[in-house]
Amino acid sequence: MIARRRIAAGALALLTGCSMAPAYQPPNIGVPQNFSEAEGWTAAQPMDGLPRGNWWEVFNDLILNDLEARSAAASPTLAAALARYDQARAAARAETADLFPEIAAGADASRQRLSGNRVGGNGNASTYDDFTVGGSLDYELDLWGRIRNSVRAARADAQASGEDLASARLSLQAAVADAYARLRGLDAEAELLRATVDAYDKAHALTVRRHDGGIASGIDVNRARTVLDNARAQISAVANERAATEHEIAALVGAVASDFRIERQTQSLAAPLMPTGAPSQLLQRRPDIAAAERRMFAANARIGVAKAAFFPTVTLGLAGGYETTHGDLFKTPNSFWGLGPASAILSLFDGGRRKAQLRISRAEYEELAAGYRDTVLTAFRQVEDAIAANRYLADQAISQESAANAAERTSELALTRYRDGASDYLEVVTAQTDALSAQRALLLVQTQRMRAAISLVKSLGGPV
Repeated sequence: MIARRRIAAGALALLTGCSMAPAYQPPNIGVPQNFSEAEGWTAAQPMDGLPRGNWWEVFNDLILNDLEARSAAASPTLAAALARYDQARAAARAETADLFPEIAAGADASRQRLSGNRVGGNGNASTYDDFTVGGSLDYELDLWGRIRNSVRAARADAQASGEDLASARLSLQAAVADAYARLRGLDAEAELLRATVDAYDKAHALTVRRHDGGIASGIDVNRARTVLDNARAQISAVANERAATEHEIAALVGAVASDFRIERQTQSLAAPLMPTGAPSQLLQRRPDIAAAERRMFAANARIGVAKAAFFPTVTLGLAGGYETTHGDLFKTPNSFWGLGPASAILSLFDGGRRKAQLRISRAEYEELAAGYRDTVLTAFRQVEDAIAANRYLADQAISQESAANAAERTSELALTRYRDGASDYLEVVTAQTDALSAQRALLLVQTQRMRAAISLVKSLGGPV
């Protein structure tokens, strides 16, 4: 009994074969305990209640929610990534088919006449019908792991393609949110400029009245006209930039720009603080890191495929069926079968082709391993950049808001002093210009904070 078990175990080992691929070990990349830029910085509000996939809902904007849904349904970029994923999965299934025997069935019917002058014909011609029904089975013994490593590589490629799809989806979501944040920032800037034009128009009317009364000079009128027309020109510039941003969003959501409109909204998005999680989670959350690791695994498996080419390919064959020239086809005397051919093919000389292919496979692995390390390092850099941007932009917003308020008060005081005759209009123009610049800078910082929050989610591979 023990001898039989040993024989069975040996036969199983022979049939299953071995793997020529090197032992796989991803590069060891040191992961820090904490993000360096996150010290003393925590989220102001928890996000545990948010759906994991719909991180943009933290902005509480229904229009943004609708745009994200439309992009997921109609984006051509996402559709192309999905098609590539389907191709990769189909390729993996095609490789997996080589693990199983190939079975074929066929039938043949013919009527033949043999010459009477054939060898052994004795001058008598022969005419008969020939009917054959049968099947065949061919199976390659994967003794060296060529097929299994090919399957492993194809499956890893399919997994990498799935991660590419996840990365494309996250990038699309972030691109839509980023463009929408810029659009709302432009709306706020346009509203500021319209209010500024109204204020400048009133100031210009004041200088005209003072000029007509002989109190102010023509220089004051021209200065007031200059700042007024500059503000009007900036409205047109912002409108042009908004139109381009709106068209950008249309392309992202798969809509025709000519038929796409987003209503203006004066209330800008609030910039939430985003939690960062632990650095060790980054390697698990970033789809591009996962894709790079899977492609490295596939390249390692293909080294085994290249090594297996140095050993013979062993194939087994089996055929059987029924054949008759008369009477009932499916009778026992009409059956036939054959075991074989069993073939073993080994290339003895190929001019160094297999060695070259092995070197190529190893070089491809080294390239992808280096790419994996680069992807990880880039991911940490992007996270640190995003965390730093969120921190420092929050501080900048506080100072910029204070500066904008002070500049606005200075502008009001300068206009009052001019109205009372205590100063010339140059002081008013300077104060108005400084106030508008400070207010526009504040809006820019607020928009940058929204974009930084979106960038952090993208760099983390999704919400934490």
